[in-house]
Amino acid sequence: MTATALITGASAGIGAAFARYHASKGGNLVLVARRKEALEQLKSDLEAQHGINVHVFARDVGTGAAAQALYDDVKAAGLEIGILINNAGFGGRGNHIERDLASEQAMIDLNVMSLMTLTRLFAHDMAARGQGYVLNVGSTAGFMPGPSQAVYFATKAFVNSYSQALNEELRSKGVKVTVLAPGYVETEFAKVADLEGTKLTRSGATAESVAKIGYDAMLAGKLIAINEKALDFAMNWVIPALPRRTVLKMVSKMQAK
Repeated sequence: MTATALITGASAGIGAAFARYHASKGGNLVLVARRKEALEQLKSDLEAQHGINVHVFARDVGTGAAAQALYDDVKAAGLEIGILINNAGFGGRGNHIERDLASEQAMIDLNVMSLMTLTRLFAHDMAARGQGYVLNVGSTAGFMPGPSQAVYFATKAFVNSYSQALNEELRSKGVKVTVLAPGYVETEFAKVADLEGTKLTRSGATAESVAKIGYDAMLAGKLIAINEKALDFAMNWVIPALPRRTVLKMVSKMQAK
């Protein structure tokens, strides 16, 4: 039987696509996001279509304390999580010193602190059982500095590095950790991050295609999953070979309006 998967940021985009793909394999779900109505609709659809059980936790997990509270409530409900998909996160365009400080701090709290806390708690339980999967949604943004999204790119660099380190630490314990590092994906992200109309968002992958690539890579125990071969080549061979100033200017132009 497919393990129960907990997915954060599950109300739309890649998170909802993960939920649909996991449900199609007969796996139960724990869906987490702020929008209760969207979660309840997704729960209803998936239970009707696939005959699975879906638990909904409508809440903001944007801090380490909130992540701890979610873990405690999941444990109190008697739910055993075999797959953790940390998908929740957001970005924001603009020069760092001109952006709202509270928003930048909240980005670090959600993209880094919450992800780390949930991973630490649930992976500990998985290791004690001798099996489990963690999929952290990073980004190709984590492979380079990001002028105009300095904090977002930095948070994804953390996710990329952290996930790979845990892969090495936990694989002998039966826990597989994978980082999904897609390029631009057509979701609500661009609107929230004020990236609409930039070169970065001219074309992107679908949430469904990215979720499938990430999920399959997780089950295969892969270290990193990049959703396109051209991006994979660019991140691993082209970007590292370019002068730093060239990379900085390139990224800045991609995000300019």
